[in-house]
Amino acid sequence: MSAQRATGLIRCKRDGGQLDASQLRAVAQGIGSGAWSEGQIAAFAMAVAWRGMSTPECRQFTLALRDSGQCLRWDHLPGPTLDKHSTGGVGDGVSLLLAPLLAACGGYVPMISGRGLGHTGGTLDKLESLAGYDVHPSTARLRQVVEEVGCAIVGQGDELVPADRRLYAVRDVTATVDVADLMVASILSKKLAGGARVLVLDIKTGNGAQLPGMAAARALAGRMLAVAEGSGLDLRVVYSDMDQLLGREAGNALELRAVLDLLCSRGDNPRLLSLTLELAAALLCTGGLADDRNDAERRLRRALDTGEAAERFARMVVALGGPADLLQRADVHLARAPIQREVRSPGSGYVVAVDVRALGQAVVELGGGRSRPGQALDHAVGLAEVLGCGSAVEAGQPLAIIHARRADDAEAVQRRVACAFRITSEMPPSRPLWQWHVPAERVA
Repeated sequence: MSAQRATGLIRCKRDGGQLDASQLRAVAQGIGSGAWSEGQIAAFAMAVAWRGMSTPECRQFTLALRDSGQCLRWDHLPGPTLDKHSTGGVGDGVSLLLAPLLAACGGYVPMISGRGLGHTGGTLDKLESLAGYDVHPSTARLRQVVEEVGCAIVGQGDELVPADRRLYAVRDVTATVDVADLMVASILSKKLAGGARVLVLDIKTGNGAQLPGMAAARALAGRMLAVAEGSGLDLRVVYSDMDQLLGREAGNALELRAVLDLLCSRGDNPRLLSLTLELAAALLCTGGLADDRNDAERRLRRALDTGEAAERFARMVVALGGPADLLQRADVHLARAPIQREVRSPGSGYVVAVDVRALGQAVVELGGGRSRPGQALDHAVGLAEVLGCGSAVEAGQPLAIIHARRADDAEAVQRRVACAFRITSEMPPSRPLWQWHVPAERVA
């Protein structure tokens, strides 16, 4: 594509014009082929942030991104293809836990995931804590792993949705992470290319979310459902709380270790486990693998208790190049930061509020997230044993533990982490962890 045509398409959107299907295909092809520079991609993303897209535009851009690479089909499999996507959270290891659980219950999960965006962590970054794990396998290898193991958590690679891969990286550093139309197109293009037939979209709400307010979250859900209509994707939407960490850790190796503990019936991570079971149960029911919610939960609990879900995760790791003894020797394969510093409570009482965005930004500052495309990560750093809302604390008790590469790194974020917690003498009211989206026509 000529630079002149690219400029014309960017100008059209910047000036409030609507792009037709052929023009949006040209945008996706230019991004995916490398013909568009990062500056042009950033300009287009900002134009969409300013002017928005109509529903038909967003649908056509989604399909154009999908068609920038190969599309997978799984019609030959004996079970349904199930998937989940999150708009991004801090301490959110649901995908890592959910995929092997679904596989152990008869589902097939070709999960096309992404890296961290802004202050939120990324599933691929967590998996790259494991030496050798190939997050960008060939399509042939991806097919083989899904067929033989039942799940594969990977990125787009060069063959799947290459246009979205470049756009995703630029959004991370251009303040366009939270642009609803780009979120919709990015999420759905990956899921449609991956071949999922049932999808749960987990929209995070609260101060740590990309879209903190419920109004914005509901608008995103409505746009997602409208764009997905007629695509062959059975989509359900849930809103989950990000006014505190979902788990108790924030940081790549730390979060992966917490997931392994849950898979192996160790550790205590009730919010992470509870939300995972809720989403997995909905997928099993919608996919026809369970009779009802109670039947789904029995199947999922059995997969955990028998070790079948852990075994599926281990097989996936090995099939994608990771260590064969991960379950037995997790501490050998998951790096630990050499500096661990407690952030202590200044007084006694209850944690009534947590600035989750500040905690996520602290992880980025430690080196566990990116401030520019392609930046290398330190997978060992982050925050551990982070307290949530409602926790009772005594003066001097740790609110969180900083895991850092150097002492001065820990010192640099210590005040940010300490100030992220608000403590008062009264216990705060409990809040629901999730609520399912109900379409407007179903509301009485």
